[in-house]
Amino acid sequence: MKLTRLFAAAILAAAFTAGSIAQAKPVTWDIDPAHSAVTFSIRHIFAKVPGTFDKISGSVVYDPENVGGSSTQVEIQAASINTKNDRRDNHLRSADFFEVEKYPTITFRSTAVKDLGGGKHELTGDLTMHGVTRPVTLAVTFLGAGAMGGQQRSGFEATGKLNRKDFGIVWNKTLDQGGMMLGDDVEITIGIEGVERKAEAAAADKK
Repeated sequence: MKLTRLFAAAILAAAFTAGSIAQAKPVTWDIDPAHSAVTFSIRHIFAKVPGTFDKISGSVVYDPENVGGSSTQVEIQAASINTKNDRRDNHLRSADFFEVEKYPTITFRSTAVKDLGGGKHELTGDLTMHGVTRPVTLAVTFLGAGAMGGQQRSGFEATGKLNRKDFGIVWNKTLDQGGMMLGDDVEITIGIEGVERKAEAAAADKK
């Protein structure tokens, strides 16, 4: 039904402001799932109903000297969808919506980053959901970075909108008075707290 405060996720990949973080080389930020969230909302009859995906992982590579060379990748476990209603969540996991047994993950891979200045960025990437891959563009804000408890941490927020039907999620129901139960547009917010990956671990990943 929607994505998700990912999809993709994603997107967090926003730490892309040259000079925003004092560093002389690219830094890899691993997503801290305990302090990150993918939230979404979609129209239900008249009101907007929110939800989250509770299991998210991934990383952001930020290069202040080459912002366009920065990148992000996010993976969301589709079965972790949570709208605080078990019956609805089970329906969302079914073949009517996400088909989580067939398509267990939602992924986002960045393809371009545009620096808009002032900590604002435009992030473009490929979102794969329900077996369909399509390009999406997210507005990203770098929220800051610094040391805490012996670790370097950073914060990003990405927002965007997508049409669920573009990903083959088309289930709906006609209302008694006419019109459809669900909207097509899904609003997404991805809030990310990143933890700096140690240089040796980042180097090992490149081998």
